[in-house]
Amino acid sequence: MADKEDQLLNEQALVDDCLSGHTASFEGLVEKYQGPLFNAALRMVHDYDEARDITQAAFVRAYERLATYDSQYKFFSWIYRIMVNESLNVLQRNRRTTSLETDIATNDSNPEVSYYQKELGEQIQTELMNLAVDSRVILVLRHFADLSLHEIGYVLEIPEKTVKSRLFTARERLRGRLVHRGIGRHS
Repeated sequence: MADKEDQLLNEQALVDDCLSGHTASFEGLVEKYQGPLFNAALRMVHDYDEARDITQAAFVRAYERLATYDSQYKFFSWIYRIMVNESLNVLQRNRRTTSLETDIATNDSNPEVSYYQKELGEQIQTELMNLAVDSRVILVLRHFADLSLHEIGYVLEIPEKTVKSRLFTARERLRGRLVHRGIGRHS
């Protein structure tokens, strides 16, 4: 628990330093969140270059709006909200839903297992990309960005109860698509 509190204090110190004119302090926030933001954006838009641009735009917007950041919330929840909005803008602009290619790393040296895991990962990603954007966003934030229900509510600006309901529906839709493809159980 102390580590999380220290982490939050450190984030707040970086934000405060940046707001006091030490703009180099923002680099610490970029270093910390660049990877997770990029990964979430990539899962949402399925385009490496677009995800990179979304991540960069999210940091630029966060920097420009840093004075509006409310310290009662975690910084990463705030910047995830910005990244989600940027991703949604790109998706709306491009109006595309293509499969997401992934390479699933495995410690198992068995080529058959590796192939199966890669195929399974690709099928799951294909079905994830075929979901409606609102379902995809909530699944990405929960299962790939590992945000809590409360944090997802903050990012999407919806009540936590609505997050639970949408998450349940999104999981059921994804499960249904996977079962239809013969992956998983019918129960």
